[in-house]
Amino acid sequence: MAAKKNANKTPKSRQPKINTPLYTNPRTGMELEDVKQDLAENLLYVLGKPPALASPHDCYKAVAYSVRNRLMKKWIASTEKFLKSKTRAVCYFSAEFLIGPQLYRNLINLDMVATMKQAVKEFNLDLADIIEEEQEPGLGNGGLGRLAACYMESMATLGITAVGFGIRYEHGMFHQSFEDGWQVELTDNWLQLGNPWEIPRPDRTYNVKLGGYTEVYPDENGVSRVRWIPGRTVKGMAYDLPMLGYRSETACMLRLWKAEATESFDFQDFNLGDYYGAVECKVAAENITKVLYPNDQQMQGKRLRLEQQFFFVSCSLQNMIDMHLLKEKSLDNFYDTYAAQLNDTHPAVAICELMRLFVDEHGMDWERAWHITQKTFSYTNHTLLPEALEKWSIPLLKDVLPRHLEIIYEINQRFLDDIRNNHPAHSTRIGELSLIEEAGEKYVRMANLACVGSHAINGVAALHTDLLKAHTLNAFYTLMPQKFSNKTNGVTPRRWMALCNPRLAGLLNDWVGDGWLKDLEKLRQLEDFIHDEKFLSQWWLVKQNNKRQQAEYVFNKTGVALDTNSMFDVQVKRIHEYKRQHLNVLHILTLYNRIKKNPGLAIAPRTFVFGGKAAPGYYMAKLIIKLINSVAEVVNADPDVKERLKIVFVRNFNVKLGHRVYPPADLSEQISMAGKEASGTGNMKFAMNGALTIGTLDGANVEIRDAVGAENFFLFGMNAKEVAEYKAAGHVPREYYDYYEELREVIDLIGSGQLSRGDRDLFAPLVHALLGEDRYMLMADYKSYIEAQEQVNRLWADQKEWTRRSVLNVARIGKFSSDRAIREYCRDIWKIEVA
Repeated sequence: MAAKKNANKTPKSRQPKINTPLYTNPRTGMELEDVKQDLAENLLYVLGKPPALASPHDCYKAVAYSVRNRLMKKWIASTEKFLKSKTRAVCYFSAEFLIGPQLYRNLINLDMVATMKQAVKEFNLDLADIIEEEQEPGLGNGGLGRLAACYMESMATLGITAVGFGIRYEHGMFHQSFEDGWQVELTDNWLQLGNPWEIPRPDRTYNVKLGGYTEVYPDENGVSRVRWIPGRTVKGMAYDLPMLGYRSETACMLRLWKAEATESFDFQDFNLGDYYGAVECKVAAENITKVLYPNDQQMQGKRLRLEQQFFFVSCSLQNMIDMHLLKEKSLDNFYDTYAAQLNDTHPAVAICELMRLFVDEHGMDWERAWHITQKTFSYTNHTLLPEALEKWSIPLLKDVLPRHLEIIYEINQRFLDDIRNNHPAHSTRIGELSLIEEAGEKYVRMANLACVGSHAINGVAALHTDLLKAHTLNAFYTLMPQKFSNKTNGVTPRRWMALCNPRLAGLLNDWVGDGWLKDLEKLRQLEDFIHDEKFLSQWWLVKQNNKRQQAEYVFNKTGVALDTNSMFDVQVKRIHEYKRQHLNVLHILTLYNRIKKNPGLAIAPRTFVFGGKAAPGYYMAKLIIKLINSVAEVVNADPDVKERLKIVFVRNFNVKLGHRVYPPADLSEQISMAGKEASGTGNMKFAMNGALTIGTLDGANVEIRDAVGAENFFLFGMNAKEVAEYKAAGHVPREYYDYYEELREVIDLIGSGQLSRGDRDLFAPLVHALLGEDRYMLMADYKSYIEAQEQVNRLWADQKEWTRRSVLNVARIGKFSSDRAIREYCRDIWKIEVA
């Protein structure tokens, strides 16, 4: 096993010693000698590598397999428990599972960090280097996928039987790079060297039908049935990943599906010289699970997205039925075996697929099948943006899923008839409630399908849920209020504190013990020390050391030197106009203009850190990235700035980089327009790591501010009600441009060409958007944002008070643990008892 990266051969002095004696249980034992023996055997017998040829990645894999061995025992026991008991399992359907690197997480949850560190040390290796070798799994992109991963970990920690169903994306979304400041999408080859955590299941496959037509036929009892004759069939193969809880005997399962051709090679075509035709079916099938969120600007992309969503829910539901029938004789109590959670609208087609399986494949009558389906599914809404509420055109759905369109029509007809007959007061809103959008081109509204086909609907922050009830899903809330509840998001403190910020975790353990890792509310004890000079000094030192580590990383990657005494002002999230990264830029340019006018101006030094990807087809988001990089190019090189401002864009932001970005942050930018962010989870991660928040009353910001105290949160901007009123009154953004001199100077600077090497047209679309519609109200919120940033500057000047408020943010963040969220889902929606 070799320690030095990119080395093909290890010097004899650094080769591992594999002559350790045999022990009774090297595969699962937790003693040091057991672990050492397992590492040596993995290298020799699993990887087939002599020590002299072991690469750094071989060393990582040997360690990963040793850790996986210790997971397997708990995982198998958890599976057997489910099969032998009446335990209800959660099935979490999600298009994304942004699980992040697994090695360090599993070491923490197994409580074997110290043991593994010593074991690899005795092999002349460093555990930190081995951990760094792990690739980021390309299974998600944003908060939706990260939430799913946190919830899987929390379910395992709380001892809940759960399966996460998703897609094994071969290339993830994309690897982000920059060329001349523009985002460039490169292939994410995360599986190139294999994934030691996954277990292929070639014996667990299901056929998935696509296209074709339907026909009616009489069954053996003379009852009319529908048969789907597919245009093509693809095969889904399962890949399993164990998801272990923290110091728990439970390991949940993440089951991801890979698409394959039912016949991957046509020998006759090959013999006839049609070499592409021989593998055409294989290529077409495998495209389904190639990438996350294919660009859907073209019809081919829309078709592929729909095929993706149907593919994974069909495989999953067929699998669930098979597993249920291993335990039970009938499908009548299917909902007693499973609680199926739809993580947003991407898997909503599962509702009509389960109906198809029950009615067409298992001979159920419609009423019984619908009763079981509704009691099985619950739906989490994650968006207030109308364009993000998925809908599929009728022609596309008919072409890809002809049987499901028939089922949707039937569901809709029965639903609307019930409203007319039993709820006539709601008949005036049938146009909103219908699953079919009739205006113009006809579409199927997937959010409406999810609402009708689920027994429970929840939002992900108190404000978000209120807005769903009042606006986005008001027609459904008025009709069926008993279905609605709020389940504010949470994140796991095991990854987002213990793993990514070991210095802080160590300090917390020293002062309040380690019970907070399973009960985050125990951090309330920190309030006893907010006036303790020794404690505050140690807290400040933790933050400084984290900043030094981040500065070293940034310098090695980009050559940009960061001042660790500056305020680390961070905004990392998906790039979108509503998240308003460009409002952050307006503030930076305001400071820049002030310095240019007065080079001797005394301002608090700041390091601005950005990170996030823009969707490949979203031009305005890409232009915002270009703007940030162009401003960085000008500001970072200007001698007048004199290190008072520095801008860094962390490319290809993901979970692994999140481990580096959250711990050193001083200020968390949560500045979306009020009423647009469903919840956010980055806001929680920053607060858990001691950053203060500047933000609007949007998403979970509202609850974070309530929890940590208004005095420990820099509030600015309009609230959701005020935004609606301003828009209704006729928002005129140019009035703000005319009235506020500094704002006018900044907008003029962006449009002048000074930030774009003389190209006055480059940022014209952004300028026109701000001065024209200003859809996300940057102009209206600008003045309030600048004033809030000046409050930040004043507090930063008092480092002791800043540190005290940093402590209070961590002490009062307990509500935002994913453990709390999962307990609420279990209590209110899934009806599962938690110890």
